[in-house]
Amino acid sequence: MANSLEMKIMLHLNFEKSAWIALVTASLLTGCGSSNAPFVSTDPAKIDKTVLKTTPIKESDLKRWSHLDLIKDTVPGMSVDRAYAELLKKRKGTKIIVGVIDSGVDIDHPDLKGRIWTNAKEIPNNNIDDDKNGFVDDVHGWNFLGEATAMNLELTRIVKKGDDGSDTYKRAKAELDQKLQEMKQQKPQVDMIAKADKDIRTFLKKETYTKEDLKGISTTDANLNRSKMIMMSIAAQAGDEFQEEIKSYVDYIYDQLNYNLNVEFDGRKAVGDNPEDLNDRNYGNGNVKGPDVADASHGTHVAGIIAQVRGNGIGGDGVMAKNVEIMAIRAVPNGDEYDKDIALAIRYAVDNGAKVINGSFGKDYSPHREWVWDAIKYAESKDVLIVHAAGNDSKDIDVEPNFPTDEVNGKEIADNLITIGALNTATGTKMVADFSNYGQKNVDVFAPGVKIYATYPNNKYKYEQGTSMASPNAAGVAALIRSYYPSLTASQVKHILMDSGIAIATNVGVGEEKVQIPFSATCVSGKIVNAYNALLMADQMVRAAKN
Repeated sequence: MANSLEMKIMLHLNFEKSAWIALVTASLLTGCGSSNAPFVSTDPAKIDKTVLKTTPIKESDLKRWSHLDLIKDTVPGMSVDRAYAELLKKRKGTKIIVGVIDSGVDIDHPDLKGRIWTNAKEIPNNNIDDDKNGFVDDVHGWNFLGEATAMNLELTRIVKKGDDGSDTYKRAKAELDQKLQEMKQQKPQVDMIAKADKDIRTFLKKETYTKEDLKGISTTDANLNRSKMIMMSIAAQAGDEFQEEIKSYVDYIYDQLNYNLNVEFDGRKAVGDNPEDLNDRNYGNGNVKGPDVADASHGTHVAGIIAQVRGNGIGGDGVMAKNVEIMAIRAVPNGDEYDKDIALAIRYAVDNGAKVINGSFGKDYSPHREWVWDAIKYAESKDVLIVHAAGNDSKDIDVEPNFPTDEVNGKEIADNLITIGALNTATGTKMVADFSNYGQKNVDVFAPGVKIYATYPNNKYKYEQGTSMASPNAAGVAALIRSYYPSLTASQVKHILMDSGIAIATNVGVGEEKVQIPFSATCVSGKIVNAYNALLMADQMVRAAKN
């Protein structure tokens, strides 16, 4: 049994070291409609009783498992490969701009070459708003954060404003106090880990080292031996990338204490606007990478899931093989995004031609939620689909909202926002990712969100997990539909993603306690996204409209 240190490290770093098993076969049921091709379906009652896949998945397949097929590959992917092979051969499609509202995008990543939106009406670096759209030198998108990087959480900002006697303030204050206590309790162990890592680097006289380097250390120095034991324990749990995981853990704790939860910190000052005034819009710049491209890792990964080059033998594969341009919109900091930035980012994407917007962000509090609601409705009026991540708190967002939401007083205000939960690599009871939020009313459908391999800044690639990865997988399928069936509306595409998915009828574990509930109770549709089925349904709808 792991000691308390190891267990805490495992908890915060989300180590994924289990073998690739429990990927099962399923039966194919024929469907009706204008196409002769059958829909992909399953026999949910037998999904946990069929023969298990006993061999580990190949690394090449793991890097793109979300594109594989439940039947052909015995992997619960979205059947993207099958869609290209059987439905899209020799078809051209039309260009689709996908707005990625995120932490920024490394637009120079080689695997995104030719996939970045360019504002043809804007002359780069002339400090003139050539196209008169209100944004100077917005060549590839817009950076609403300017030179800022770290921000408070929204609950911290609420507390900073002072006690107004509201329940919101009381709840935010209680949560802030609790989070600060948790971070302060973890800081000593973080410092111990950081020191151990530094001791090893100093002894080995190199910044990066391996498990073999650790095993080779022989010393009578008691402190160094202790550091060696700490790092050996962590490496055994984290795998080859243990140093990166350690850095992420240390950065997380210190970012929380220094920035996210610190009421004395003002990260917005560098932006130079008034975040409480929606009409104060003369801020930001055209540098969509941000001040440090390394901080654009989240957005770069999201962009890659949608659009990285398919079939080039490097990295992973994007859902969109062609006809896609990523419009980079930087509005998500290290901390919680501002409602103002999100509202304006949505409007920017809509006004500049995006037909799909991906939003892999979210928060528990939204003081100016009406600004975002108005932006969502504006997008609906312009026929733009917004794909949003459900969040990673293992909670029921029917009870505890994850903003932004399209629900006001229990009613949906627009039909162009679809909320995506995250699937695990396994089927059956473990199908829902450990961290994924769920909700029978406020999560619409699930998509792959664990061990997703995609682009990372500075010509790198990385596995990541989260509903942040599930959302762009679904957004990529939405873009596919809009490319090959451009007559379909945003609302129609939303419902195709939901209605054409593979229905799952087994129980799954959700929440921190992994309570078993029917998959049908985790989301509105009770289904998982399937690109093959979605394109079939889109085809049927377009043919029916012509008759």
